[in-house]
Amino acid sequence: MTSTDVTIIEIDPADLKPAAVKSMPVREGDEPWKISELRDIVVLLNADVARLLEEFRDTETELDDLLHTSDGAGDDQADAGSTALEREQEMSIVNNTRDMLEQSVDALRRVKAGTYGACQVCGNGIGKARLQAFPRATHCVVCKQREERR
Repeated sequence: MTSTDVTIIEIDPADLKPAAVKSMPVREGDEPWKISELRDIVVLLNADVARLLEEFRDTETELDDLLHTSDGAGDDQADAGSTALEREQEMSIVNNTRDMLEQSVDALRRVKAGTYGACQVCGNGIGKARLQAFPRATHCVVCKQREERR
């Protein structure tokens, strides 16, 4: 297994300027973004990236150890099945962690590009409350509900 090919970025919250938030989309009825709100989200995303990167590396190492330590010699069918299940679970954890890491990095890229807060389907504002609760969100509630019904 190889390590993640995600290009990690970090944004210094102090580098964010008030002009950066003026053009950021907001959902109809929401107040415009405040620089302090965006800085709080950037702090959360930076911490998320650091935590997920460490978690990814740890689980990837565990999976690598699992894949290379057991050759199956002398294992009975129950042991082989148990080992296979353990490998699948570790692979699932690695893949989920990689996905969340990619989403967090993508959210930071969108902050940097000034497109953070825009739904990637319809282009409308996602909603500040939704983004404050789930900073990696890429869809407004309506588009996310549509996607989940499919």
